[in-house]
Formats: sequence, structure tokens, C-alpha cells
Amino acid sequence: MSERMDLAQFLSIVPRGDLWVFGYGSLMWAPEFDFAERKIGRVHGYHRAMCILSSRYRGTPEKPGLVMGLCRGGSCWGMAYRVHAEGVRRALARLWQREMPRRVYAPRLLKVEIAGRRQVRALAFLADPTHPAYVRELDLHGRARLVAQGIGQRGTAVDYIRNTLEHMRELGVSDPHLERILHAALALRSNGSGAAARAEVPAPQRQPEATAARDVLPRRASGRAPLRAGRAASRS
Repeated sequence: MSERMDLAQFLSIVPRGDLWVFGYGSLMWAPEFDFAERKIGRVHGYHRAMCILSSRYRGTPEKPGLVMGLCRGGSCWGMAYRVHAEGVRRALARLWQREMPRRVYAPRLLKVEIAGRRQVRALAFLADPTHPAYVRELDLHGRARLVAQGIGQRGTAVDYIRNTLEHMRELGVSDPHLERILHAALALRSNGSGAAARAEVPAPQRQPEATAARDVLPRRASGRAPLRAGRAASRS
């Protein structure tokens, strides 16, 4: 499946009949498509991570926020939705409009374990590590700084994480790393450092693959180079 697959290409390979969709972020609490049923689900081999710059929904080009992607390694709890066959094309059109305008995600059909250890193949949107909006080498504090400053068309990046965690708790699951990012972002906002920070996003041609942490985090007041980050960790 191509990393830059468009809707027509995906429709040509999607199995006939009902389609399952796996949500691990805002799709858990605001799917915005019609579905026949939903079940708690778990994907093995991928984990939830705050790793994608948001310049529209949860940030701006001048002050990007940070949102989730599904990355290799570990496992991820989320919500699986079954879409009736007759509604698949309409649901996918809505999902592509919402999730794929920048092609920062790679659509995949993954095995998802739902109630009773039943396995289904479900559409999931994986983070594309070669996309300019993918952020690598970012530590917890660096993620929190981007979350703290992110305000876009759909609201704040802080609320995005808060809503996700609240719905995860309703499912009886947790994400300690995501909780730490939220707490750190709230602390930055409370002292004003998050809201005041200005992020500088590199032009794609200057960073052809992934965006480095040093290119999206503002420089410290002292004028020193921005916070050096460790390897990207954890995720939803």
C-alpha cells in the first residue's frame, strides 16, 4: 500500500462488505461518520505517540501544536467502529477529508483484537515518518511545549489530549506517557511559557524527510540552541 495513497486507490483494495475503522485519538470521541457498532479494540505492533505537527486543527503554521500518530512498536488500545457496507464509501470520504489533506498519515488495514479476543481487519491511520510534519527526536518537555502553544480550528492541543485521556479512562485503560505530556503542558500554560512560545517550522525543502525537534521548538530566552531531545517515545 502506497504511503501517499489517495481515496480512490484505497477504495480499490478495501474488502467488500462492512468495514472496521480503528480510532486511537480524536476518532475515539468524535468519529464524525455513521457506524453500526463500536467495540474496545487493541492493536499489537503499534503504539500511540504525539509526533505530528498540527498547523490547522490544533495549531497554526506560526505556532504548531502536536497531535497523535500510530507508530511501530508496542500496542495501542482504542475504539473500533463497524461501518455498514452501504455506508463505507461515505464514511471513507469523510475520513479522507479530515485525516488526509496533508497526507501525513498512511492508511493501513491492521489486525485489531476486539471483545472476546475476536480479530478484525480495520482501517487505521499510521504516522508517516518521512513526512515533513512528523517530528523526531523530541523529549517529553519538547512535546509539552508544542502542546501548550497549540490552538487551531478545532481548539487547543491540550483539550485534544485531555479528551482522549478521558475517553480512555471510560474504556478502563490509561496512557501514563500521554498523561505526563498533558500535565507538563498545563504547567507551561499556567506560567505563560507555553502560550508565549513561538515555533519556527522549516520549509519542507530544507528538511525533506522528518522535522527535527530543533526546527520546531523556539529558542530559549538566553539565545542558546533549543532543547536537545532524546528519541521519540511512547504513544496512542
